[in-house]
Amino acid sequence: MEVVFLLAIAFFASVIGSICGVGGGVFMKPVLDMFSLVSVSTASFLSAMTVLAMTSYTTAKNLMSKNKVIAVHEVAPLALGAAMGGVAGKYLFEQIKELLPYADKIGAVQAVFLGVVALGALVYTFSKSRIKTRHVQSQAASVLIGLCLGIMSSFLGIGGGPIDLIVLLYFFSMDTKKAVQNSLFVILFSQAFSLVYMLLSGTVPEFEPLALIFMIIGGIVGGMCGRGISAKISNSTTDKLFIGLLALIVLISVYNFCKY
Repeated sequence: MEVVFLLAIAFFASVIGSICGVGGGVFMKPVLDMFSLVSVSTASFLSAMTVLAMTSYTTAKNLMSKNKVIAVHEVAPLALGAAMGGVAGKYLFEQIKELLPYADKIGAVQAVFLGVVALGALVYTFSKSRIKTRHVQSQAASVLIGLCLGIMSSFLGIGGGPIDLIVLLYFFSMDTKKAVQNSLFVILFSQAFSLVYMLLSGTVPEFEPLALIFMIIGGIVGGMCGRGISAKISNSTTDKLFIGLLALIVLISVYNFCKY
């Protein structure tokens, strides 16, 4: 039953993540922490691998689509920075975990930062009509922004989530639908490099292989469903779903912080 529950979490998170461009990890990771089904480190790993599977599928389909919305030339430097930041974020996670007296106390640190990030994204989403956006063209600036994104996302174990989406909306003046698909592209790079780092550094936590398999299946199927739904809904509907997701994440983060 536990494996089925993990599959359900991965599926639902990936549906929402694919629609909103947040990868799914931003919902999956705090929910896994909330139910304490696995350790904090294992939850981060399972979430990251599920997001990697989902974004791989979704990005491949988007790149092969006739209506391409992924601006590869524009977001490639951002993705490169996010990939490097993903490695730095994993290293930071391991270092802070070592400093804490109890390993799972890192969950409290993650909950605080995730809650702040989600709340900030929520405020921006409500105010974005009054905020003048930028259009970053410098590749060096894009790499630097991506580096910061990767560090935060990897440390929190969420893949990218609302941080990537807000950055694309503000710094690159993308509309919501375009930002969603490009966000998943950036998340894919960040998660791929994070996995390589964990494998090479030997920091992959203990996990149940069957749980990982079921979550990856849930992630890919969820990505398929989310992509289909996303094609049929408007930017305003996507914004409303994004707002609802952020509000839920803030509440879960508060709960997780109190629990840890």
